[in-house]
Amino acid sequence: MDFMFDSQTQELQQRLTTFLEERIRPAEPTFHEQLAALENRWAWTRVPVLAELRAEARELGLWNLFLPPGEHGDLGAGLTNLQYAPLAEITGRSIHLAPAVLNCAAPDTGNAEVLAMFGTPEQQERWLTPLLDGTIRSAFAMTEPDVASSDATNIATRIERDGDDYVVNGRKWWITGAMNPEAEIFIVMGKTDPSASRHRQQSQLLVPRNTPGVTVTRGMEVFGYDDHEHGGHAEILFEDVRVPASFLIGEEGAGFAIAQARLGPGRIHHCMRSIGVAEEAIELMSRRASERVAFGRPLSEQGVIRDWIAESRVRLEQLRLLVLKTAWLMDTVGNRGAHTEIQMIKIATPKTVQWILDKAIQVHGAAGLSQDFPLASAFAGIRTLRFADGPDEVHKNALAKAEIRRHTEMTS
Repeated sequence: MDFMFDSQTQELQQRLTTFLEERIRPAEPTFHEQLAALENRWAWTRVPVLAELRAEARELGLWNLFLPPGEHGDLGAGLTNLQYAPLAEITGRSIHLAPAVLNCAAPDTGNAEVLAMFGTPEQQERWLTPLLDGTIRSAFAMTEPDVASSDATNIATRIERDGDDYVVNGRKWWITGAMNPEAEIFIVMGKTDPSASRHRQQSQLLVPRNTPGVTVTRGMEVFGYDDHEHGGHAEILFEDVRVPASFLIGEEGAGFAIAQARLGPGRIHHCMRSIGVAEEAIELMSRRASERVAFGRPLSEQGVIRDWIAESRVRLEQLRLLVLKTAWLMDTVGNRGAHTEIQMIKIATPKTVQWILDKAIQVHGAAGLSQDFPLASAFAGIRTLRFADGPDEVHKNALAKAEIRRHTEMTS
């Protein structure tokens, strides 16, 4: 069993780490200052320093690293999941800026993959190419306020055929990135045939932002954070929104299957970046423990603090190995073959990283709750992952059913 990354990955790790430490991290204060000075605080892609860094990332070959091999030529790095994993982890060390600099930020990555896998040539030319070029942003509109969206078949938004058009009516919320005015295209999931079988009722439709009847009603907050650095989370109203039938992705009734194909890579990308968030937390926790004295001794000499740090390292290494195994399986047997492992990392990652962040906050005292450190906002972000791409309970239920079935079939 070989745990070494290949030479290409190691070279990219070194290049990206240098870029992160020498250019991205020093630019973080400038990014936030320039963002605050914008007339529209949601338009984070218009920040001058971000444009500078993105140009540098392209020159360094650190652009669209998420894009799998053989898709869209020189617009992507053509890396496997296993090659991308340690690079995504590095971007997690600067979670508010680095993914955007490399054009590897959600939800654009998942939407690009949907268009790459299922889009028509015309759809790809109109929206995928500018997405990969970084000239537009996008959003994925699935979750709804009026139904339990943990069961995607509950979705109530209607997509109805009317001649050469589709007409959309419904309400969505927690739509990541949609507050950004440069999110020009929404992928909307809704029901085209409520009478069809449970997993064939839904379809996915491309809806341009400026289509009449589309109203972005408000931004959503997570524990008081509005996440405007990433274009926010929006509530959106669709009222008699009419788009050409050619904007349908795939075929009618394929929406649920497309969503599952999209969420597999999306889930592992979240997990990869979250490992970087946890690494940053362990580093901050260790430094803080060495700098602070309580009851006559540095915190680093307190047994309970050492236990937290040691336990954090053990838990994170276990998680990393599981994520890397999952990436390897996705590359070798496909997303369907790696389904069980994808479920496991989706369950394990938020729980593990949230625990580490909690201990890092505790070591920092009240400062850990403040805006002076990234821990509180990271905690809020990681907590959302227990809902994003499916809540823990849904994944645990499916995983347990598969485990029970496997063992009962073995003994029958």
